Amino acid sequence: MAIKFRGVDFLEFDSLLTDEERLVRDTTRKFIEDNLIPIIEECNRAGRFPKELVKPMADLGLYGASLKGYGCAGMSNVEYGLVMQELERGDSGVRSFVSVHSSLAMYPIYAFGSDEQKQTWLPVMQKGEKIGCFGLTEPDFGSNPGGMRTRAKKSGKEYILNGEKMWITSGSIADVAIIWAKAEDEDNNIRGFLIETDRPGFRAEDIHGKWSLRASVTSSLSLQDVRIPESNLLPKTGGLKSPLMCLSQARYGIGWGAIGAAMACYDCALQYSLFRKQFRDQPIASHQLVQEKLTWMISEITKAQLLALQVGRLKDKDKARPQHISMSKRNNVWMALECARMARDILGANGIADEYPVFRHMANLESVKTYEGTHDIHTLIIGQSVTGIDAF
Repeated sequence: MAIKFRGVDFLEFDSLLTDEERLVRDTTRKFIEDNLIPIIEECNRAGRFPKELVKPMADLGLYGASLKGYGCAGMSNVEYGLVMQELERGDSGVRSFVSVHSSLAMYPIYAFGSDEQKQTWLPVMQKGEKIGCFGLTEPDFGSNPGGMRTRAKKSGKEYILNGEKMWITSGSIADVAIIWAKAEDEDNNIRGFLIETDRPGFRAEDIHGKWSLRASVTSSLSLQDVRIPESNLLPKTGGLKSPLMCLSQARYGIGWGAIGAAMACYDCALQYSLFRKQFRDQPIASHQLVQEKLTWMISEITKAQLLALQVGRLKDKDKARPQHISMSKRNNVWMALECARMARDILGANGIADEYPVFRHMANLESVKTYEGTHDIHTLIIGQSVTGIDAF
């Protein structure tokens, strides 16, 4: 990598963090610098997920980090957010892997599972020995997951599941899938099911040809008469609220993660502008138009930091509402994508080369802006919260 990250803190943001929060952030930052940054461009070129980091990240306590017990780190939500920030500063795809495994696979087991399910799965998932994925989105139902066609039919002491899921992170490398389906014997009430991926009738195929999240595994899932014991039902799930609670956990992490990507782009553009010289042998940082871009970027990053931190503080007090998390996800991902585009502009032709991380972040953020609630969907969530009128 041509430019080494130096950290971004314009408004003494670190003074708002505790010693423990800074330690978690700095430990994750060093891990990313030492282990991911040296290989990420090769992974992105090859479309390869860095599986070699699965166990080291487990050893660092990054999986299910904000959960209590079962070997999990028991971090605060702010600490967990800072972890997501540093992971995404490395790459959105790697952050996606940890986020899905933790917030969308481990969390539903933790929140909705039986004691037996928790004891069976959470310790081995925390250790990275078993990988999880989350199956909600379908080929025809993304922003409207309630329209899902996947069905679970009760047959004696078993359930038989049929359906398809799409755009599933880690689908083909997962050992267990959290599948959301309409239970026919419960008037099509949406329930969550634990499905071991080696069961007959379960198939996962990778989605190829992606220009974004190339260092992440993205799959389609097919379930054809997949039989599971009734004990694989997540007993405390019920209705669309259950998967949306999981998505709130993941969206919260994205609000922090996007800041990391923005930081990487801003710091790269700033350093580049100081050594790149044009016109009278002066650095391009001396030009007003370049300074305007850098000023916009650092201003928006700083505001995003304060937004994410306040949502995290509220979440640690159990006061964060879905609309708060939507604002963080919506604003911060939009901000990060704009930072990536401005940084690409400052770098000129070099901005499209993977000697620098900017274009990779820009392409990744196009996906992050869409998944786990599009920019427009989060607009409507916030709009409903302030007007009381549902505009979906």
